[in-house]
Amino acid sequence: MGFRALRVINEDVVAAASRFLTHPHRDMEIITYILEGKLEHKDSLGTGSIILPGDGQRLTAGRRHSPG
Repeated sequence: MGFRALRVINEDVVAAASRFLTHPHRDMEIITYILEGKLEHKDSLGTGSIILPGDGQRLTAGRRHSPG
């Protein structure tokens, strides 16, 4: 954890029909790459998308964020 500007690398496996709860961040760039399945993302404004295998997403997270 903490290599120059890189804060952390996570490799998360998300079970089907589950979700991440809203959680705090402090000014982070989050990169998501989908290997299989799909991931739905919605922001606090209700804007969202579905990310499919082979797709990537970069998002800027301020203080609170939930990827789906």
